Amino acid sequence: MSGIGIGIGVSEQGVKEIWDWKEGVDYRDTWYKEEFKRQGEKKKNEELEVQVFNQVYNSFNDTSPKEKSTIPSFYIPLPKPEDILGIKLLEESRSRLLKNISKDLLDNNELKNLYTLLCEHQTLTDKDEGEKFINYKNFLKVKEVVIQKCRKFFTAAIFAKLQQGDPDGRISMTAFFNYVMRKTWHYQTRVGLSLYDIKGQGYLRETDLETYILELIPTLPKLEDLEESFYNFYICTAVRKFFFFIDPLRTRRVKIQDVLACGFLDDLLELRDEGLSVKKLEQNWFSAASALRVYGQYLHLDKDHNGILSKEELAAYGTGTLTSVFIERVFQETLTFETQMDYKNYLDFVLALENKGEPQALQYLFRFLDIKHQGYLDSFTLLYFFKAISDEITDSEQEPIKFEDVKDEIFDMAKPKDPCKITLQDLIACGQGELIVSLLIDVNGFWSYESREDGGKRLEEN
Repeated sequence: MSGIGIGIGVSEQGVKEIWDWKEGVDYRDTWYKEEFKRQGEKKKNEELEVQVFNQVYNSFNDTSPKEKSTIPSFYIPLPKPEDILGIKLLEESRSRLLKNISKDLLDNNELKNLYTLLCEHQTLTDKDEGEKFINYKNFLKVKEVVIQKCRKFFTAAIFAKLQQGDPDGRISMTAFFNYVMRKTWHYQTRVGLSLYDIKGQGYLRETDLETYILELIPTLPKLEDLEESFYNFYICTAVRKFFFFIDPLRTRRVKIQDVLACGFLDDLLELRDEGLSVKKLEQNWFSAASALRVYGQYLHLDKDHNGILSKEELAAYGTGTLTSVFIERVFQETLTFETQMDYKNYLDFVLALENKGEPQALQYLFRFLDIKHQGYLDSFTLLYFFKAISDEITDSEQEPIKFEDVKDEIFDMAKPKDPCKITLQDLIACGQGELIVSLLIDVNGFWSYESREDGGKRLEEN
């Protein structure tokens, strides 16, 4: 028996029970403390979970005025010139994109294989006379055996688009193959032009297009005899046609899609055809013969050989019958170099006069006719230009013509919405804009109209 037990008169069994009781109390006390702590942490975690959930939920469903007025970002500006890493990233991204697009385009061998498969599945009838046709059933059979990149052309929509009224519901294999080739050429050219789009915005500046044509020249057999010393003048001549017709507002850039759609690129790439006739070359603005003709005329007009044209020199253009009033207006409205015209402005002048019936040319010439910058031509304006024509008629000892007769005829041809005003839109819409302009600026053009055949309408004689 222990000393403690003896001192208080408690038996050994009692001591043991006391210790057991004390340990039980301590255990329960510890358990309750830990359980209380666990419950507190659990409640805290639950509150935190609810708080996080509410934050996330409200971020998607908050309808406060502040959130409603926030416009999501949809424009990422181009990297600044000092952001070298950003520029490199842009260039690399564009390069990879164009490379991936190029991989999906058909090459020459794949086109040949496609045509072979089409020939193997052509649909023949007794009525066919040389031309090859294919029906929709065989069209789908070809789709199953061609390579993956070809299959996008084998759709019901394309088949229906190429229908030409064949009684058996077939389409011409030649028409389909040409369609595939044109689409492939379109995308190849788009990728080729995009390589010169430095900013990747779908536009080409003059310098971009000049670089493209410079690198294209060696691939055009019809330009192989062009001397390198003439390259700069040729490129300037070619580029001006694109910008004159596609960029009439003079923004100094053209959309790549407009370059592809305008048809001028077809004329330029036509120079790859070594069998192109002399007549077609003469009619093609981009041919070497045409460029040399235009530049030769410029040199011929430049009597003092200073590289630019004065009013007197430009007045000798063509047959030399443009009125002095018109020439004066050209120099008033055109940005000149020390009151003289350079080659680039001369090209615009030539393109306008050689294509007077086109809307872009009429817009260019309308600036010179609209002497008061009022947006329309009235009787005063017509008289201003007619007087120069009348003076030439008088000097040539021809019978004078009344202005009222000419004015009435011009308004009859223009059919303006306002009977007293002829706008640019009226000139374009009436279909007689070329003739009206010629009557006002060119003595030769006026006499050609005056002495026209009996089938036309004559000016009344005095």
